[in-house]
Amino acid sequence: MTQEIEIGLGKKGRLAYSLDDIAIVPSRRTRDPKDVSTAWQIDAYQFDVPVIGAPMDSVTSPATAIAMGKLGALGVLDLEGLWTRYDDPQPLLDEIATLDGAKATERLQEIYNEPIKPELIAKRLHEIRDAGVTVAASLSPQRTQEFSADVIKAGVDLFVIRGTAVSAEHVSQDHEPLNLKKFIYDLDVPVIVGGAASYTAALHLMRTGAAGVLVGFGGGAVSATRATIGVHAPLATAISDVAEARRDYMDESGGRYVQIIADGGMGTSGAFVKAMAMGADAVMLGTPLARATEAPGKGMHWGAEARHPSLPRGLRTNVGTLAPLEQILFGPSHRADGTENFIGALRRAMASAGYVDLKSFQHCDVVVAPQRG
Repeated sequence: MTQEIEIGLGKKGRLAYSLDDIAIVPSRRTRDPKDVSTAWQIDAYQFDVPVIGAPMDSVTSPATAIAMGKLGALGVLDLEGLWTRYDDPQPLLDEIATLDGAKATERLQEIYNEPIKPELIAKRLHEIRDAGVTVAASLSPQRTQEFSADVIKAGVDLFVIRGTAVSAEHVSQDHEPLNLKKFIYDLDVPVIVGGAASYTAALHLMRTGAAGVLVGFGGGAVSATRATIGVHAPLATAISDVAEARRDYMDESGGRYVQIIADGGMGTSGAFVKAMAMGADAVMLGTPLARATEAPGKGMHWGAEARHPSLPRGLRTNVGTLAPLEQILFGPSHRADGTENFIGALRRAMASAGYVDLKSFQHCDVVVAPQRG
């Protein structure tokens, strides 16, 4: 039964849980962490680890997308970012890293006012492809129709349509909205789309033919979405709801499996692990990768929401620089705060719960145990 709380005489709401509110319960059987597989696959593309670098300029550049690919992960380049607006974005990245906090948002709006250049889209995607790794790129729903032809011409292996809240039934009186079902069918490459946070929204996105659905609204450490427009999705409940939508869609479609990718609010390895325990196949990471020494943000972190010209819903935040990318993903860790060795933590949790692959780990036992202090 879904538990509803009476907020007032005229409104009820579901009780929802964040990843901090739940904990994994070990089973009667344990495994050796060396026997655990962290591999996952979307369409024909296989990866050693279930990590996707978020399409954020502070996280994924062409160089870090290549580095992630060589480590067995997937980096997604934001095609509305600095790399497609400027021939040499490095001076601007240096400036953003040193901006006074009170002026950062206004200056970001100015910097991102530079038009996107189709020739730079092709240049950046070719750079990643020439390195021999999987090419993944992202556009917002508002820009997908405008630049999709350039993306197709340049060539991508995976395409991501990412926004604060993406629906299969967007309605507009000002312009012809993106027809997701037709677009995905015509594109002929696997498409990951989101964010979604409910059973119904996810089910409709799955029916468009999407290969993966992003759950959540991204940018946990740099998001101001709840403060600005009141939108928030506790991820434990959201992932579980979308996993149920996937089960029903598999029955409806005759067995078609859609990947669930948790997005946002996973700054520690514990949250990363619990996202998969709740039903995610992979996780889109921002803050943990923004802390890498190779990260283009140099310890500063921001997302697309921070640059919106009229209603910024994100912040430029100092997350610091901790360690090389490989150490953040694979260790060794020299901290006990969950900021390094994400894959080691996942292996240890899977082994402790008795599972040897990610799909079976989704069935592990969990309890509601809100974290205190």
